[in-house]
Amino acid sequence: MNSSTVNCEALAKRLTQSGLRPTVQREVVYKAILEKRNHPSTDEIFARVREQMPTISLATVYNCLETLVQCGLIKQVNFERAPTRYCPNLYEHAHFHDDATGEVHDIAVPAEMMDRLRALLPPGYKAANIELSFRGGVMHTRN
Repeated sequence: MNSSTVNCEALAKRLTQSGLRPTVQREVVYKAILEKRNHPSTDEIFARVREQMPTISLATVYNCLETLVQCGLIKQVNFERAPTRYCPNLYEHAHFHDDATGEVHDIAVPAEMMDRLRALLPPGYKAANIELSFRGGVMHTRN
């Protein structure tokens, strides 16, 4: 069984569990995000999907993305004054936004560090998730 089949099965299962039905449009949008894991924006996803489905509308892509986020299949990544991006990595991690290129990179964060961050909350509070992001660029070294 190839990874595309496994991903489609996971999509169908998660949608069904959420009371939604799998559609070709949702499958194509999901695959577009999984095939090139570079945190694409809605416009980038729309361009990818149109290669396979020339008649799909931007509104349909937005609706598919909203559904995939609600079902927990992808995460929204938001940076101040930048378009929303989408991430299929569901493990706890941080993001680094390269200001020069606009690229977004996943940053692995050790579980112990996430536990330490949760411990900073006021007594009686519990974080459902932690969204940690960094911004910057390539460091230039002096010779």
